[in-house]
Amino acid sequence: MSAPFPVDRPVRLLEFLRSVLPDWKRSTLEQRIRSGAVRVNGIAVRRNELLAPGDTVEVGERTGVPASGAKLALLHEDEWLVAIHKPAGLLSVSTDSEREKTALALVKEHIGRPGHPARAWPVHRLDRDTSGVLLFALSRDVQQIVQARWSAARKTYLAWVEGRPVPPEGTIDAPLWEDASLFVRVGNREGARDARTRYRTLETREHQSLLEVELDTGRRHQIRAHLAWIGHPIVGDERYGMSASRMALHALRLELPHPVTGAPLVLEAPPPRAFQR
Repeated sequence: MSAPFPVDRPVRLLEFLRSVLPDWKRSTLEQRIRSGAVRVNGIAVRRNELLAPGDTVEVGERTGVPASGAKLALLHEDEWLVAIHKPAGLLSVSTDSEREKTALALVKEHIGRPGHPARAWPVHRLDRDTSGVLLFALSRDVQQIVQARWSAARKTYLAWVEGRPVPPEGTIDAPLWEDASLFVRVGNREGARDARTRYRTLETREHQSLLEVELDTGRRHQIRAHLAWIGHPIVGDERYGMSASRMALHALRLELPHPVTGAPLVLEAPPPRAFQR
């Protein structure tokens, strides 16, 4: 931890740090702020807050670990959005049976500070056993902007499936509906919703294939139900196929315009080693 730097005027945290640490890269300072390594008046802050005369600022090493001890793999963070690499096995949001061990709870813990509870809103969700890019908004307005434009976002997944699809690439254009047990089924009937999934075979190993999958729509269990319907369920998908050590579905990339700046935002999470195995 550095010696305390006294603040003598109203100024944003990042601007202040750049003035007292001119040899540091802006990206390094931003990383320190995001990871909670910067303290204002002894309290860790993770946003570009407005400082007041009389405040003191200290800078330590980047940790990237919330107080709970759970690791949070950050992909992006600014004043409006936080994106993480969600591991398989972690819920996106709370359920009736689990309210604390969720991606949303970890994000809130990351951006919050003592006495100032943080708020965040999920833009979308990933199934518990799906790993990869997961995006949160830091205000309700930003969440609504992103969701209103969600159909224009490009969503790319990787999936190991049973067998070898023929043809090796194509589009699955088939409506989906949910039965009384919330099992997603394919077919035309009242209440069914249009769904389109595009896939391309990247690799084959014995009786399994690695597919790159893109969603033109975003229905619940869309990839899982569509791939099972064409006879190639995802490896480890107990609901639509057979069990394994984990479900081999990974949210690789999310591309969308930033909801505030309009700049292209590309979020990518490399697949974990367990996924490749």
